[in-house]
Amino acid sequence: MEKQTNNSDFFYTLQQELADVKQTFIDFWDGISVWLRNQIRRAQQAKIDYILMPIGGPMPERSEPPRSFIQRHLPLPPAPLSMEKLNRRFRAIGDAANVKGVVLVFRGFDCGLASLQNLRRAIHRLRATGKEVIVYTPYLDTPHYYVATAADRIIVPPGTMFEVLGVRTGAIFLKDALAQVGIQADIVQISPYKTAGNIFGESDITPEQQEQLTWLLEERYDMITEGMANGRSLSQTDMQALIDTAPLFAEDALKAGLIDHIAYEDELAYLLADPPSLDNNTNSQHTETRPETDHESEQPKAKLLTWAKAWPQLMEKHRRHTPKIIAVVSLEGTIVMGPSRQPPVDLPLPLVGGPSAGEQTILRLLRQVEKQKNVAALIFHVDSPGGSALASDLIAREINRVAQKIPVLVYMGNVAASGGYYVSAPASHIMCQRGTITGSIGVINGRISTAGMYQKLHINRVYLERGRHASLYTSDKPMTEEERQIFWNAIVKTYDQFKNIVANGRQLPYEELDPICEGRVWSGRQARMHKLVDSHGDFVDAVRKAAELAGLPADDDHEVPVVNFYPQTNRYMPPQPFSAKEEIQRWVLGDLLTSWNNQPLLLMPFVFKLE
Repeated sequence: MEKQTNNSDFFYTLQQELADVKQTFIDFWDGISVWLRNQIRRAQQAKIDYILMPIGGPMPERSEPPRSFIQRHLPLPPAPLSMEKLNRRFRAIGDAANVKGVVLVFRGFDCGLASLQNLRRAIHRLRATGKEVIVYTPYLDTPHYYVATAADRIIVPPGTMFEVLGVRTGAIFLKDALAQVGIQADIVQISPYKTAGNIFGESDITPEQQEQLTWLLEERYDMITEGMANGRSLSQTDMQALIDTAPLFAEDALKAGLIDHIAYEDELAYLLADPPSLDNNTNSQHTETRPETDHESEQPKAKLLTWAKAWPQLMEKHRRHTPKIIAVVSLEGTIVMGPSRQPPVDLPLPLVGGPSAGEQTILRLLRQVEKQKNVAALIFHVDSPGGSALASDLIAREINRVAQKIPVLVYMGNVAASGGYYVSAPASHIMCQRGTITGSIGVINGRISTAGMYQKLHINRVYLERGRHASLYTSDKPMTEEERQIFWNAIVKTYDQFKNIVANGRQLPYEELDPICEGRVWSGRQARMHKLVDSHGDFVDAVRKAAELAGLPADDDHEVPVVNFYPQTNRYMPPQPFSAKEEIQRWVLGDLLTSWNNQPLLLMPFVFKLE
């Protein structure tokens, strides 16, 4: 037996040494290739002033999976620009010694606060390499101006209005409207702070709902105005005062120091040819079309290239690649039982609209990662308002299992709350942005009664039953007190399990959790203060932290391959045995956990968006 063990160790060591030799050989030839390409570009004098780069849309964190042969030949819209692709471009620009900077042309953002903070972080990282970042934007509302203030300069066309008016949120209540058509919602929640069902069960905002909406609103306004003020070298008080004077014409915004230049897009080449000074502010505001004269053609122009034309000319930096990789699995959308789904039409309704993250798909991806021997760490990207309690528990179990073998870092997107937090809690490390919405550690359940609606329509329904609780999950009658108690018992048990997951995963005392749980929703900044997350950053920061946890080099001279794992088949994949040192006490989830009408939900109470 001892001899077999020694042989096994010998062959394993030999395999590792051969892999290192192979990687060294690859790095050597890669370095030679980079050196040769750079020599050619120097000989060609490939000098670029600015790279023009339009950005906008939803700005998803990770790129879409590669399209199939059929999809590539269908008239589908192009995939949205992801932060993954944008960060790769910014890194290449930062490496290139023959580029002065980048001009970001805003095309309209449709994303949450955390995504906007990721954009700001990417801009700051590029500026730290010595590159100038200029924003050209026809939009000066809150989300666009918040991102723009991370840049060195802001340029707008003459017709633009400064419309940073602040932030707002709200809630609607359908109880009375539903009563008009004979529908009644019976909602059972763990505490008044778990307000996901208030839209159906309340006629007006409750004190608890107003309290947490208020603290989230104040958090977001403080973070946004702080970032804007820092970017424009103003005090936060002055920035807030200027916001209160909005809307402003572009000329007034220029005088107030909120922007740097007023110009049309076709004037950028002239405007950026030389550093602006106080003497040419008047010229920079010139908005008429320039006449095509011989004198005009002699005016200095900056060399502006699109990314497609610029990237083959960029000087490169050689980095050594590690043989180990960091795997990425994304959980996006409402958490449900079954496979993940993407509906053709996005409806703004819980458990109906938007993508759904099916437990079957996520478990299969996690087990696929676990089988890969070259995976050093896993980044579990979570952007979800929660959903099914059972599905969340099954996914959390898998994360807990994988974390026994390799470091698991959870990176939270715009929202990782309720069930989205449940699946995150067992990770080795949790990172988010300060504006991420998280927490909502609580449970809700409910049942919709349509008895009144059928009466109004003079429809008579007759049912025959056997079994005392045969109609527990039906919609033909309001909830009785006995049934309400059954629902209450189920959510109390689920809530206790939720707190156990949080206590074990975050190493927090179970008995001290209620003040930060019971459905309360937090910003990422508040969550860190409550020890619900470990650090703040964007996905690039998450990769570096995951490399550090895995013992991989995280410096700028090394490249750790990051591989996205996408669902490709519904084939069942059994789990590996769970070898945790301390087995988390399991409890049996019964038939109460199968759908909306008969399942406790770990669901966010509201959607929070910038106006």
